[in-house]
Amino acid sequence: MVDSCGGFVLLLEEYDPQKPPATLWQPLKLFAYSQLTSLVRRATLKESERAPKYEKVHNFKVHTFRGPHWCEYCANFMWGLIAQGVKCADCGLNVHKQCSKMVPNDCKPDLKHVKKVYSCDLTTLVKAHNATRPMVVDMCIREIEARGLKSEGLYRISGFSDLIEDVKLAFDRDGEKADISVNVYEDINVLTGALKLYFRDLPIPVITYDAYPRFIEAAKLTDTDQRLEALHEALKQLPPAHCETLRYLMAHLKRVTQNEKDNLMNAENLGIVFGPTLMRAPDVDAMTALNDIRYQRQVLELLIKNEDILF
Repeated sequence: MVDSCGGFVLLLEEYDPQKPPATLWQPLKLFAYSQLTSLVRRATLKESERAPKYEKVHNFKVHTFRGPHWCEYCANFMWGLIAQGVKCADCGLNVHKQCSKMVPNDCKPDLKHVKKVYSCDLTTLVKAHNATRPMVVDMCIREIEARGLKSEGLYRISGFSDLIEDVKLAFDRDGEKADISVNVYEDINVLTGALKLYFRDLPIPVITYDAYPRFIEAAKLTDTDQRLEALHEALKQLPPAHCETLRYLMAHLKRVTQNEKDNLMNAENLGIVFGPTLMRAPDVDAMTALNDIRYQRQVLELLIKNEDILF
Protein backbone atom coordinates (compact mmCIF):
# COMPACT_ATOMS: atom_id res chain seq x y z
CA MET A 1 0.00 0.00 0.00
CA VAL A 2 1.23 3.57 -0.77
CA ASP A 3 0.47 6.52 1.52
CA SER A 4 -0.20 10.14 0.48
CA CYS A 5 3.51 11.00 0.64
CA GLY A 6 4.47 8.31 -1.80
CA GLY A 7 6.01 6.04 0.87
CA PHE A 8 5.30 2.36 1.32
CA VAL A 9 3.19 1.25 4.31
CA LEU A 10 3.37 -2.32 5.55
CA LEU A 11 0.02 -3.49 6.91
CA LEU A 12 0.21 -5.45 10.13
CA GLU A 13 -2.00 -8.16 8.74
CA GLU A 14 0.49 -8.68 5.93
CA TYR A 15 3.30 -9.39 8.36
CA ASP A 16 4.46 -12.97 8.12
CA PRO A 17 7.06 -14.06 10.70
CA GLN A 18 8.01 -16.94 8.39
CA LYS A 19 9.28 -14.52 5.76
CA PRO A 20 12.97 -13.67 5.83
CA PRO A 21 13.76 -10.15 7.14
CA ALA A 22 15.09 -9.06 3.72
CA THR A 23 11.60 -9.35 2.23
CA LEU A 24 10.21 -6.94 4.80
CA TRP A 25 12.82 -4.32 3.94
CA GLN A 26 12.39 -4.60 0.16
CA PRO A 27 9.64 -1.91 -0.14
CA LEU A 28 11.70 0.51 1.98
CA LYS A 29 14.78 -0.19 -0.10
CA LEU A 30 12.84 0.46 -3.30
CA PHE A 31 11.49 3.72 -1.94
CA ALA A 32 14.90 4.89 -0.73
CA TYR A 33 16.46 3.97 -4.06
CA SER A 34 13.77 5.86 -6.01
CA GLN A 35 14.23 8.95 -3.84
CA LEU A 36 18.02 8.85 -4.20
CA THR A 37 17.77 8.39 -7.96
CA SER A 38 15.40 11.35 -8.17
CA LEU A 39 17.76 13.57 -6.17
CA VAL A 40 20.73 12.60 -8.33
CA ARG A 41 18.74 13.21 -11.50
CA ARG A 42 17.61 16.66 -10.30
CA ALA A 43 21.16 17.59 -9.28
CA THR A 44 22.46 16.45 -12.67
CA LEU A 45 19.85 18.52 -14.49
CA LYS A 46 20.66 21.59 -12.42
CA GLU A 47 24.37 21.11 -13.06
CA SER A 48 23.78 20.75 -16.80
CA GLU A 49 21.73 23.94 -16.76
CA ARG A 50 24.62 25.82 -15.13
CA ALA A 51 27.30 24.37 -17.38
CA PRO A 52 27.80 26.01 -20.78
CA LYS A 53 26.33 23.81 -23.49
CA TYR A 54 29.26 24.20 -25.89
CA GLU A 55 29.69 21.26 -28.25
CA LYS A 56 33.30 20.30 -28.82
CA VAL A 57 34.98 17.74 -31.06
CA HIS A 58 37.65 15.49 -29.60
CA ASN A 59 41.29 16.37 -30.27
CA PHE A 60 42.51 12.88 -31.19
CA LYS A 61 46.22 12.13 -31.60
CA VAL A 62 47.82 8.81 -32.55
CA HIS A 63 49.03 7.20 -29.32
CA THR A 64 51.14 4.23 -28.22
CA PHE A 65 49.65 2.64 -25.11
CA ARG A 66 51.76 0.85 -22.52
CA GLY A 67 50.26 -2.42 -21.45
CA PRO A 68 46.83 -3.84 -22.40
CA HIS A 69 44.24 -1.26 -23.44
CA TRP A 70 40.61 -1.44 -24.48
CA CYS A 71 38.72 0.99 -26.72
CA GLU A 72 36.41 3.21 -24.65
CA TYR A 73 33.91 3.36 -27.53
CA CYS A 74 33.50 -0.24 -28.67
CA ALA A 75 35.06 -1.94 -25.59
CA ASN A 76 37.24 -4.18 -27.80
CA PHE A 77 40.95 -4.80 -27.25
CA MET A 78 43.51 -2.52 -28.92
CA TRP A 79 45.94 -4.80 -30.75
CA GLY A 80 49.53 -4.06 -31.65
CA LEU A 81 52.75 -2.91 -30.02
CA ILE A 82 52.80 0.72 -31.18
CA ALA A 83 50.19 3.26 -32.31
CA GLN A 84 47.36 0.96 -31.23
CA GLY A 85 44.81 3.76 -31.28
CA VAL A 86 44.19 7.46 -30.67
CA LYS A 87 43.93 9.51 -27.48
CA CYS A 88 42.08 12.82 -27.04
CA ALA A 89 44.65 15.39 -25.95
CA ASP A 90 41.95 17.39 -24.15
CA CYS A 91 39.92 14.81 -22.21
CA GLY A 92 42.04 11.64 -22.41
CA LEU A 93 39.49 9.42 -24.23
CA ASN A 94 41.17 6.30 -25.70
CA VAL A 95 39.63 4.70 -28.80
CA HIS A 96 40.50 2.80 -31.97
CA LYS A 97 41.36 5.03 -34.90
CA GLN A 98 38.33 3.67 -36.77
CA CYS A 99 36.06 4.28 -33.77
CA SER A 100 37.21 7.90 -33.48
CA LYS A 101 35.13 8.71 -36.58
CA MET A 102 31.96 7.60 -34.79
CA VAL A 103 32.55 9.20 -31.38
CA PRO A 104 30.06 12.06 -30.78
CA ASN A 105 31.25 15.64 -30.30
CA ASP A 106 30.99 15.43 -26.53
CA CYS A 107 34.56 16.15 -25.45
CA LYS A 108 34.77 17.32 -21.82
CA PRO A 109 38.27 18.79 -21.48
CA ASP A 110 40.09 18.06 -18.24
CA LEU A 111 42.50 20.56 -16.66
CA LYS A 112 45.04 17.78 -16.13
CA HIS A 113 45.27 17.53 -19.94
CA VAL A 114 44.71 21.23 -20.80
CA LYS A 115 47.87 22.68 -19.27
CA LYS A 116 48.09 26.09 -20.91
CA VAL A 117 45.88 29.10 -21.52
CA TYR A 118 47.47 30.88 -24.46
CA SER A 119 47.49 29.01 -27.80
CA CYS A 120 44.70 26.75 -26.49
CA ASP A 121 41.54 26.29 -28.54
CA LEU A 122 38.92 28.76 -27.24
CA THR A 123 36.11 26.24 -26.75
CA THR A 124 38.51 23.77 -25.12
CA LEU A 125 39.60 26.38 -22.60
CA VAL A 126 36.11 27.51 -21.56
CA LYS A 127 34.86 23.93 -21.23
CA ALA A 128 37.90 22.94 -19.16
CA HIS A 129 37.24 25.84 -16.77
CA ASN A 130 33.43 25.47 -16.93
CA ALA A 131 33.10 29.10 -18.01
CA THR A 132 31.33 31.03 -20.76
CA ARG A 133 34.42 33.01 -21.86
CA PRO A 134 38.18 32.60 -21.46
CA MET A 135 39.32 33.94 -18.09
CA VAL A 136 42.02 35.97 -19.87
CA VAL A 137 39.33 38.00 -21.62
CA ASP A 138 37.28 38.54 -18.46
CA MET A 139 40.20 39.42 -16.20
CA CYS A 140 42.01 41.73 -18.64
CA ILE A 141 38.85 43.62 -19.61
CA ARG A 142 37.81 44.08 -15.97
CA GLU A 143 41.23 45.51 -15.13
CA ILE A 144 41.35 47.73 -18.23
CA GLU A 145 37.88 49.15 -17.54
CA ALA A 146 38.71 49.73 -13.89
CA ARG A 147 41.73 51.95 -14.55
CA GLY A 148 42.41 52.47 -18.24
CA LEU A 149 39.38 53.55 -20.28
CA LYS A 150 40.62 57.14 -20.45
CA SER A 151 44.21 56.19 -21.30
CA GLU A 152 45.28 57.90 -24.53
CA GLY A 153 45.88 55.51 -27.41
CA LEU A 154 44.30 52.54 -25.58
CA TYR A 155 44.95 49.34 -27.61
CA ARG A 156 46.94 51.35 -30.18
CA ILE A 157 50.01 51.98 -28.00
CA SER A 158 52.05 48.85 -27.32
CA GLY A 159 53.34 47.84 -23.91
CA PHE A 160 56.80 46.40 -23.29
CA SER A 161 56.99 43.02 -25.01
CA ASP A 162 58.88 41.42 -22.09
CA LEU A 163 56.11 42.38 -19.66
CA ILE A 164 53.41 41.19 -22.07
CA GLU A 165 55.20 37.85 -22.28
CA ASP A 166 55.32 37.84 -18.47
CA VAL A 167 51.52 38.22 -18.32
CA LYS A 168 51.16 35.34 -20.77
CA LEU A 169 53.37 33.10 -18.62
CA ALA A 170 51.41 34.11 -15.51
CA PHE A 171 48.11 33.00 -17.08
CA ASP A 172 49.65 29.77 -18.38
CA ARG A 173 51.10 29.02 -14.96
CA ASP A 174 48.42 30.30 -12.56
CA GLY A 175 45.24 30.53 -14.64
CA GLU A 176 42.52 32.44 -12.78
CA LYS A 177 44.93 33.13 -9.90
CA ALA A 178 47.24 35.21 -12.10
CA ASP A 179 47.89 38.64 -10.55
CA ILE A 180 47.47 41.41 -13.16
CA SER A 181 46.69 44.19 -10.72
CA VAL A 182 48.19 47.69 -10.81
CA ASN A 183 50.67 46.60 -8.14
CA VAL A 184 52.27 44.21 -10.63
CA TYR A 185 51.58 45.85 -14.03
CA GLU A 186 51.18 49.59 -13.67
CA ASP A 187 51.21 50.22 -17.43
CA ILE A 188 47.72 49.49 -18.78
CA ASN A 189 49.21 48.99 -22.25
CA VAL A 190 50.83 45.79 -21.00
CA LEU A 191 47.37 44.33 -20.32
CA THR A 192 45.92 45.49 -23.64
CA GLY A 193 48.94 43.92 -25.33
CA ALA A 194 48.44 40.67 -23.41
CA LEU A 195 44.77 40.58 -24.43
CA LYS A 196 45.59 41.16 -28.11
CA LEU A 197 48.32 38.51 -27.91
CA TYR A 198 45.80 36.01 -26.52
CA PHE A 199 43.56 36.54 -29.55
CA ARG A 200 46.47 36.36 -32.00
CA ASP A 201 47.71 33.10 -30.47
CA LEU A 202 44.38 31.29 -30.85
CA PRO A 203 44.74 28.28 -33.20
CA ILE A 204 41.26 29.12 -34.55
CA PRO A 205 40.50 32.88 -34.58
CA VAL A 206 37.53 34.32 -32.70
CA ILE A 207 35.90 34.86 -36.11
CA THR A 208 36.57 31.36 -37.36
CA TYR A 209 37.98 30.37 -40.73
CA ASP A 210 34.63 28.79 -41.66
CA ALA A 211 32.67 31.96 -40.90
CA TYR A 212 35.28 34.36 -42.30
CA PRO A 213 33.91 34.55 -45.89
CA ARG A 214 30.40 35.40 -44.61
CA PHE A 215 31.75 38.39 -42.65
CA ILE A 216 33.83 39.66 -45.57
CA GLU A 217 30.88 39.40 -47.96
CA ALA A 218 28.69 41.26 -45.46
CA ALA A 219 31.22 44.12 -45.30
CA LYS A 220 31.16 44.44 -49.10
CA LEU A 221 27.42 45.19 -49.16
CA THR A 222 26.54 48.85 -49.68
CA ASP A 223 23.01 48.90 -48.27
CA THR A 224 23.15 49.51 -44.51
CA ASP A 225 20.20 47.30 -43.57
CA GLN A 226 21.34 44.44 -45.80
CA ARG A 227 24.85 44.70 -44.37
CA LEU A 228 23.62 44.46 -40.77
CA GLU A 229 21.32 41.56 -41.63
CA ALA A 230 24.22 39.74 -43.32
CA LEU A 231 26.43 40.33 -40.27
CA HIS A 232 23.70 39.02 -38.00
CA GLU A 233 23.49 35.84 -40.08
CA ALA A 234 27.28 35.52 -40.13
CA LEU A 235 27.39 35.65 -36.34
CA LYS A 236 25.14 32.57 -36.25
CA GLN A 237 27.93 30.62 -37.96
CA LEU A 238 30.26 31.08 -34.98
CA PRO A 239 30.57 28.40 -32.28
CA PRO A 240 28.82 29.51 -29.05
CA ALA A 241 32.06 30.15 -27.13
CA HIS A 242 33.43 32.27 -29.99
CA CYS A 243 30.21 34.26 -30.35
CA GLU A 244 29.95 34.95 -26.61
CA THR A 245 33.61 36.04 -26.45
CA LEU A 246 33.12 38.34 -29.44
CA ARG A 247 29.93 39.81 -27.91
CA TYR A 248 31.67 40.55 -24.62
CA LEU A 249 34.67 42.12 -26.37
CA MET A 250 32.52 44.30 -28.65
CA ALA A 251 30.54 45.60 -25.66
CA HIS A 252 33.86 46.50 -24.03
CA LEU A 253 35.21 48.22 -27.15
CA LYS A 254 32.02 50.22 -27.43
CA ARG A 255 32.64 51.49 -23.91
CA VAL A 256 36.15 52.40 -25.03
CA THR A 257 34.69 54.54 -27.85
CA GLN A 258 32.40 56.27 -25.34
CA ASN A 259 35.59 57.69 -23.78
CA GLU A 260 36.97 58.86 -27.14
CA LYS A 261 37.53 62.44 -25.92
CA ASP A 262 40.15 61.14 -23.52
CA ASN A 263 41.58 58.03 -25.18
CA LEU A 264 41.27 59.26 -28.81
CA MET A 265 40.09 55.80 -29.89
CA ASN A 266 36.95 55.59 -32.05
CA ALA A 267 35.38 52.55 -33.70
CA GLU A 268 37.42 53.01 -36.88
CA ASN A 269 40.71 53.09 -34.97
CA LEU A 270 39.76 50.02 -32.97
CA GLY A 271 38.71 48.27 -36.18
CA ILE A 272 42.19 48.83 -37.57
CA VAL A 273 43.73 47.34 -34.42
CA PHE A 274 41.39 44.38 -33.95
CA GLY A 275 40.55 43.47 -37.56
CA PRO A 276 43.65 41.32 -38.21
CA THR A 277 43.67 40.21 -34.55
CA LEU A 278 40.19 38.65 -34.54
CA MET A 279 39.96 37.72 -38.24
CA ARG A 280 42.55 35.77 -40.17
CA ALA A 281 41.96 34.82 -43.78
CA PRO A 282 41.93 31.09 -44.49
CA ASP A 283 44.34 29.74 -47.08
CA VAL A 284 44.13 32.45 -49.76
CA ASP A 285 46.70 34.14 -51.95
CA ALA A 286 48.64 37.13 -50.66
CA MET A 287 46.81 39.66 -52.84
CA THR A 288 43.36 38.53 -51.65
CA ALA A 289 44.51 38.62 -48.02
CA LEU A 290 45.85 42.15 -48.56
CA ASN A 291 42.57 43.33 -50.11
CA ASP A 292 40.64 41.81 -47.20
CA ILE A 293 42.34 44.04 -44.63
CA ARG A 294 40.03 46.98 -45.27
CA TYR A 295 36.97 44.73 -45.03
CA GLN A 296 38.27 43.27 -41.75
CA ARG A 297 38.45 46.81 -40.38
CA GLN A 298 34.92 47.54 -41.59
CA VAL A 299 33.56 44.35 -40.02
CA LEU A 300 34.99 45.26 -36.61
CA GLU A 301 33.86 48.86 -36.91
CA LEU A 302 30.30 47.72 -37.67
CA LEU A 303 30.30 45.17 -34.84
CA ILE A 304 31.41 47.81 -32.34
CA LYS A 305 28.97 50.50 -33.46
CA ASN A 306 26.01 48.08 -33.68
CA GLU A 307 26.89 45.81 -30.76
CA ASP A 308 23.53 46.40 -29.08
CA ILE A 309 21.47 45.20 -32.05
CA LEU A 310 23.73 42.54 -33.54
CA PHE A 311 24.21 40.40 -30.43
